[in-house]
Amino acid sequence: MVKVTIDSIRVSLMTQHRVVVLKEVDSDRYLPIWIGPFEADAITIQLQGVQVARPLTHDLLKSFIREMGVKVSHVLVNELRNDTFYARIVIDVNGKSMEIDSRPSDAIALAVRVGAPIFVAEQVMDMASITPEEEIGTEATTPEEEEKLEVFRDFVESLDLDDLGDK
Repeated sequence: MVKVTIDSIRVSLMTQHRVVVLKEVDSDRYLPIWIGPFEADAITIQLQGVQVARPLTHDLLKSFIREMGVKVSHVLVNELRNDTFYARIVIDVNGKSMEIDSRPSDAIALAVRVGAPIFVAEQVMDMASITPEEEIGTEATTPEEEEKLEVFRDFVESLDLDDLGDK
């Protein structure tokens, strides 16, 4: 398992699609995962400490978990199949470890609320992670790798980066 942190959540202004970018701890590998707008907002709201008038779904889940005496051990993005990521929420119930199937976006939204670490399976990082341009440029890329990278180039080119410094 590879420990990751949330590097950023990006929005394409052309399509309004969201990507959560996970960064490997102690490395320059990044894992972009396309997520829905509601999940992106749920993650962002928690990371920015924004108070909402009513609990969001992930807040409800957090409260339910707390009231039941369950602890979220960690979340794991464990699989990539047919361009779809899969995740597991690993919980501790009275000393017994259990895994619950989840979409990565929901697992991440819960993890940020309960302070649980986020991990990615090594084979998923090997298949789907990207590294900064400088590192990629040092090795010859295959046509298949170029095709995979083109999706990210298109996405990055569609971003409006003028407001990045404004906070």
